[in-house]
Amino acid sequence: MKKQQQKNKKPHIKKGDMVIVISGADKDLDKAKRVLNVMPNSNRAIVEGVNMVSRHTKPNAQNPDGGIIKKEAPVHMSNLSLADPKSGRPTRIGRKEENGKMVRYAKKSGEVIN
Repeated sequence: MKKQQQKNKKPHIKKGDMVIVISGADKDLDKAKRVLNVMPNSNRAIVEGVNMVSRHTKPNAQNPDGGIIKKEAPVHMSNLSLADPKSGRPTRIGRKEENGKMVRYAKKSGEVIN
């Protein structure tokens, strides 16, 4: 029952958001990175330039030579925090109704996140 409740929970991060890695090997509280993809079922996200791994690939149409390719691996969402649009620092988010529509806002500055 607990897994099902977790599965239906809405992620606090969306594709295109600017996030800050708050824990792990790529922790850097000064730099915000863009989210490339979100996987809500596994509670993970792929973030630009974070958690880079080497993939050994066979030659194919996209990469005729094959070889070793560096690419981003998924990061657990608990290690990410949304960047405040005003200050650029990590912030939590809230949801409120504005003009009849639910919007996300930064709890530190109160600014709406698009």
